[in-house]
Amino acid sequence: MALEPPAPGSIIDYPYLWLREYEAGETEGRKSRPVCLVLSVLTRADEHLVLFLPITSQSPAVGTVAIEVPELELRRAGLGDRRAWVVTSEFNTDVLERSWY
Repeated sequence: MALEPPAPGSIIDYPYLWLREYEAGETEGRKSRPVCLVLSVLTRADEHLVLFLPITSQSPAVGTVAIEVPELELRRAGLGDRRAWVVTSEFNTDVLERSWY
């Protein structure tokens, strides 16, 4: 059975690996968090390469580029009533057909 990726704009839970964690030598995200699937590309090997942007409730640090999620969209996505941002200055990729997640 062929897997189909979630549609772009979908919000799913994913063990996101922050850049600072990767640079410290970590290889797996510490916990699952909401991420936004931004892009899915079918590769020459007929696999889906997906790109995820993290969603965080922490105010962006200096140097981080992020977009605040409007209150209505937070409710629609089931993310609660706390402020949240989609971080656009870093991302994770995964291959759907080979992902553990």
